[in-house]
Formats: sequence, C-alpha cells, structure tokens
Amino acid sequence: MSKAAIFFATGYEEIEALTVVDILRRAGEEIEMVSVTEERTVTSSHGVTVTMDKVLSEVNFDETDVIVLPGGMPGTSNLEACSALMEQVDAFVKADKLVAAVCAAPSILGHRGHLKGRKACAFPSMESQLEGAQVSREPAVRDGNIITGRGMGAAIPFALAILGALQSEEAAEEMARGIVFK
Repeated sequence: MSKAAIFFATGYEEIEALTVVDILRRAGEEIEMVSVTEERTVTSSHGVTVTMDKVLSEVNFDETDVIVLPGGMPGTSNLEACSALMEQVDAFVKADKLVAAVCAAPSILGHRGHLKGRKACAFPSMESQLEGAQVSREPAVRDGNIITGRGMGAAIPFALAILGALQSEEAAEEMARGIVFK
C-alpha cells in the first residue's frame, strides 16, 4: 500500500480533490487530506467545508509516496503561495517521486520548471502556463513521475491515472469498471 497526501487550500475545487480521495481509498491506498494552513477545516471555491486528516506541519514526507494538488481558484494560487509545500513539490520531482496536479494546479509545475520537455495537460485557460510542456488535450496524462489532469470533468481519469501509477494499469481498469466509469 502506498501513501498519498492531497493538499487543500482555501478555494480548492471539491470534485477534483474528493474524487481522488474516494478512488484511492476504495482501492485500499492510504490517503491523507492535508490543510496547507494550521486550520483543520478548509472551504472550497463553492462553499463546501471539509475537515482534514492533518495540517501541513504534521505530514511526514519521507513516508509519502505521492503529492496531489487539486485545482480551483483561488485554491491553486493559495497552494502555490505555500512555500513549505512548494519545497516538497520540488524535492519530490527531483527525487523522481510521484506528483499529480489537476485543472489549474499543473500551472504550479509549469511555473517551477518541472514540465519542460514533458507531456502535460491543464484547464484550457491555464495551458499557456505549462511552461516548456508539450500540451495535451487528453483528460489525464502521465509523463514519468508527473501526472496532470485537465479539470473537474477529468477528475475520474486523473484519479485512475494516480491509481495506475501506484498499483497497476490493471487495478485502475478494474476500478473504472467497478465504479461504472467504463
């Protein structure tokens, strides 16, 4: 079993975040919902407040296999403004550990230079911020240790791509059938 941490900032997109939590937990993966502040509750861009498992200062990144960044506005901007999280994103990419970002959040990876020469996708209005990437219009894309997703409508393919990376493509296909996605 792998351990995933999904980071929530005020203004996150709830479907993108909670779909990943749901699918990975269904698959038996350990996933922690983490607030990037010291507050245990975080409110989405549409006024949905969710209680987190942890706050950022409680995360053991040495025991974490994947960092997940949901989109939403101003959630994405608030994630990017969190320097402690950005240090970990950079360290994960450098160590070839899995980093996943969806909707507006892949722009963070573009701004940090992590998409150069890689295939990636994002919400259409954010594609120009995928600096150095080969922009894809696929719902979700994995290129090495980075997974990106286009937006709320791609939340399931994005979550399945993470599951495929953590377990296997067969496990992701089985999950897709189990949730009547395919």
